[in-house]
Amino acid sequence: MLYSIFSLVLDVLAGLVGGACLLRLYMQWLRAPFSNPLGQFVLAVSNWIVLPLRRVLPLRAGWDVASLLAALVIELVQFALLWVVAGSGGGLEGALTVVPVLALFGVVRLAVSGMTGLLMVYAVLSWVQTRSPLYATVERLCQPLLQPVRRFVPLVGGIDLSPLALLVLLQIAGMVLGALQAAVLH
Repeated sequence: MLYSIFSLVLDVLAGLVGGACLLRLYMQWLRAPFSNPLGQFVLAVSNWIVLPLRRVLPLRAGWDVASLLAALVIELVQFALLWVVAGSGGGLEGALTVVPVLALFGVVRLAVSGMTGLLMVYAVLSWVQTRSPLYATVERLCQPLLQPVRRFVPLVGGIDLSPLALLVLLQIAGMVLGALQAAVLH
């Protein structure tokens, strides 16, 4: 039971910080402003790890490599701690092969979960309040993923079902990712 509690707390913390690092990367790639509540939150949560890494890894062709590396480091630490606490077999050799693979899958899983969360916030805000500065930012972050889906999912009675379709696709991607991870690790 203690391991489950530790794992949950670690997963929440790593998801929050690693997700903020990935969202920082995505916002910079889209040139989304950070002068809104979401941007300020992302900077507050990720500056402590991204800024030192940025001294070594500056922006490259518009890509914030430091933010991506920060997310990977967070996932590596998470899975290394879980490996140690669980007392997993295989010793150091096992940890050096399994933990990096888990961390890579963890980063991709964070990206899928993050987009799922953004889409849910986008859908709720679009129904409730569209004049919020948060809505404008979330809409800007969701549009690049929604545009291709909207080509195939027409409006139904004036309702845009493309966020729902994209949520289903992201869930499928998560399932495929889980199966791929299991296949790679076995």
